Amino acid sequence: MRHPTNTPFSSTSFIVVLVFGMAIDVCLCFPGIPSSLMALPVLGYFSFDGNEFAAKDFGNQFHYLPSAVLHPKKVSDIAETIKHVWQMGPASTLTVAARGHGHSLQGQAQAPQGIVINMESLSGQEMQVHNGKLPYVDVSAGELWINILQECLKYGLAPKSWTDYLHLTVGGTLSNAGISGQAFRHGPQISNVHQLEVVTGKGEVVICSEEKNADLFHGVLGGLGQFGIITRARISLEPAPKMVKWIRVLYSDFSIFARDQEHLISAQNTFDYIEGLVIVNKTGLVNNWRSSFNPEDPEQASHFISDGKTLFCLELTKNFNPDEAANVDKEIKTLLSQLNYIPSTLFITEVTYLEFLDRVHAAELKLRTKGLWELPHPWLNLLVPKSNILSFTEGVFGSILTDTNNGPVLVYPVNKSKWDNRTSFVTPDEDIFYLVAFLPHAVPSSAENNGLQYLISLNNRILNFCEEAHLGVKQYLPHYTTQDEWKSHFGPRWEVFVQRKSAYDPLAILAPGQRIFQKAISIL
Repeated sequence: MRHPTNTPFSSTSFIVVLVFGMAIDVCLCFPGIPSSLMALPVLGYFSFDGNEFAAKDFGNQFHYLPSAVLHPKKVSDIAETIKHVWQMGPASTLTVAARGHGHSLQGQAQAPQGIVINMESLSGQEMQVHNGKLPYVDVSAGELWINILQECLKYGLAPKSWTDYLHLTVGGTLSNAGISGQAFRHGPQISNVHQLEVVTGKGEVVICSEEKNADLFHGVLGGLGQFGIITRARISLEPAPKMVKWIRVLYSDFSIFARDQEHLISAQNTFDYIEGLVIVNKTGLVNNWRSSFNPEDPEQASHFISDGKTLFCLELTKNFNPDEAANVDKEIKTLLSQLNYIPSTLFITEVTYLEFLDRVHAAELKLRTKGLWELPHPWLNLLVPKSNILSFTEGVFGSILTDTNNGPVLVYPVNKSKWDNRTSFVTPDEDIFYLVAFLPHAVPSSAENNGLQYLISLNNRILNFCEEAHLGVKQYLPHYTTQDEWKSHFGPRWEVFVQRKSAYDPLAILAPGQRIFQKAISIL
């Protein structure tokens, strides 16, 4: 078991409590927890053994076993469980974490010796697609986005904003932000929600929206699970295309690459998806970035050699229906004529809308066959202000990062105007900022540059560089181990965050794995 430094969790919890005015250390055991939970009138069930899955996530670095896992059948099961913990008061050590598909990176959905709620037990409930003037879908927060897409496509509709990977739960992404290459146009997923059902840290079931219980609505969106557990969501939809033209081109100069991206996200007539990919230290013909893509000019493309240079791949899509194919080709040609990529590196393919959106799952299946999916993933996601992206690039891709062989590195800009600053999510204070995502997999036992400790140290070097250079960078999917670091992350919005915590989860029962607040314990 790996225990991070400066964290309040350990296999046995020692705390300081006041007894008749005297401060003493108390070793807390957990007698009677299973029996008290078993007495709860839930329609689902609790499991007390075989819960190792709840002590593991995609990051595969933190492993904290809960005392119990709730497998709810109805939202009332979640409310009953949290209300029970709330009523136990500060004398109880129990905390509660909601776990979706287990794609957290740093143990954020774990509850050491507490209760993990298996939100996927709620999946499969009826999805209600409303095909009106402003279409939307009502879904369980435990539902996977891929299932929502497949259901909505039956009505010719789809959600507007996505993550690159669709096998994530609604509640999980809405508790963070949900960002992909459509965010420049539609904003993140948290900007495309009409209404939520939330269970607060007091066990109250609350319906909230911009018009009703607005503070809770905005608080839980991007709120890292701190104010309530999202149990249902009403998500905005739009007409879905049938097909996608998928394009990749290369740049050798980051400033030109960035300028073209910024032009595209600001243009009125542009592509439907825009992302960038960094390729470092790959000599010879660069093939992996364009596998299954067809070169526009095969002869010219065959002569392109990277020579080990750092290259920047611009990935674009244009959605269309089959009867629009001729017009969309002309539109793409016009848009590409405005860009300054290396001419010999234009590659295009055509796929269905579903195939494009679910593209990472296809890669997942290949990685699983090679045993690479279950490895640790020391990912680092940063939001970099536009004004400092060149300094960031020079410092990181110029000297710190020597190769990208262990996983993709994404770099692409988004428009802040598409983000709602009333939510809990924190962005850099500029009109345009870049998502920079380092997404490696690690070999735990390796002492080479693919080893876990090496990649963690690489992340720390990047973070230290950003801090020392005063680049104004914010973490996405943030991970800190002290409250001072969290205060710095939220900046002037910290006080609002604390006020919301006090209002909706005053005992700090929820989401202990985020390590923002520690539950106050007292023994009378």
